Formats: sequence, C-alpha cells, structure tokens
Amino acid sequence: MHLYTMRTPLAADFAGTLEQLAGIGYATVGVSGRHGNSPAAIRQMLDRVRLKAVLEHVGYDTVTGAGLPQALEDVHTLGGRWIVVPSLPGSLHSPAGYREVARQFNRAGLATRESGLKLLYHNHGGDHEVVDGVSLYDILLDETDPELVGFELDVYWAAKGGSSAPGELFVRHPGRFPALHVKDMAPNGDFADVGSGVLDFPAMFDTARQGGVRQWLVEHDAPADPFATARAGYRYLSRLRY
Repeated sequence: MHLYTMRTPLAADFAGTLEQLAGIGYATVGVSGRHGNSPAAIRQMLDRVRLKAVLEHVGYDTVTGAGLPQALEDVHTLGGRWIVVPSLPGSLHSPAGYREVARQFNRAGLATRESGLKLLYHNHGGDHEVVDGVSLYDILLDETDPELVGFELDVYWAAKGGSSAPGELFVRHPGRFPALHVKDMAPNGDFADVGSGVLDFPAMFDTARQGGVRQWLVEHDAPADPFATARAGYRYLSRLRY
C-alpha cells in the first residue's frame, strides 16, 4: 500500500491505520507523509505490526539539494531501499527542463547508490506529454544512467498520459521499473479502486518482470473510504493470475 492513499486515517491514528493494513494482509508500504512522526517512530510502528517500508517519497528540491544526506539516512531508518522523487516543479516542464532534471538525477543517484539505496522517479500525467516533438518522460528514461536512476511507474498516469503504455515501457526499458503504483481508472477517466476500473492489469503484469518490477503498491488519489479501497485492492491483486 502506498500510504498517500491512507493519509486521512493516518493523520488521525498512524499506528492504528498501519495495524489495520497489516490485518487486511498487506506486507509492505510506501511512505508519503509522516504526519508529525519521526522516521524512527514510524519504523517502530511498522515493526510492531510486521509491515516493511520499502520506500519514501521525498521532494525534488531536497533530493537535488543539501537535504539529500539526511533524507537518505531517514530512508535507511525506515528500512527502505528506494528514495523516490514524487513530482517535478512546474518551472521545469520543458525538454530543456527535463534534461536538467536528468543531470540532477544522475548526480543525486550517484550519492544515493553510495549510501546503499537507489533513486527513483514517480510520474504524473504531464510527464508523458510530447513537447516540441519530444516525450518528456523519454528524456528521463534516455538521459539518466540505469545504474543510478530507476522509476516508480504510476500505471494510471502512464495510461492517462497516452504516450507511454505501461506494458510497452517494460519491454522498451528493461530493468528500469523496480516499483509500481497500481492505480485503476474509471470509465470516465477518474480514479477507481484497483480491479474495478478499465486498466488491463494482467496484460501489464505479463511484461512486468522484463521491466524489473519488484514491488507493487496499491494507490488511489481520492478514496471515498480508504479502508474499503485498501481491502478491494488487496483482494483483487491477491487473486489475480497472469
């Protein structure tokens, strides 16, 4: 479970929310917002219910600036293996901006690797736009070092963006996608509980091994009932065969 989905109940009862997720059957989480808790406190809460944090979302300015060493230490404290940039500043939304991002990611990715972790980037719809004849997302894929930079692919945004079908990305760029945000799309294009929408997860997952996928994280950006969403996603994925 990507914990952004659970942000409302987490804000009210962080430990209790983790306990309920473990009770549903989840084994791993992605951290996105600490709600006033330290990394050490979150780790204690996770350990208590036998959940494991595999990654944390950390802002672009922190990862590319002086805050990176502390952020890496925090991910280690949480027990994760990836530090993930969740989005980019709007001022960089151009081919030149994305080329600068690729340079910054390669630099930060080297420091991240030296710390024993790996840097990933999480996409949104705008990342898949074609600007001046160039796919912005392809710039990141082509101009970052695969040894230093990977991707946490949000399959909803890749599908909604239109230029990057998830299954095709796995084949075109093998080994680049160790983590997935498994998020479904309603027929009208809105968010949907995993398994209730129109995205063809079995087809995506058939090529996921080629993409290097090691971690699935359920996500819904605006769940009406976060625990119902968590139960639905777990039930669907645990029964899926591909």
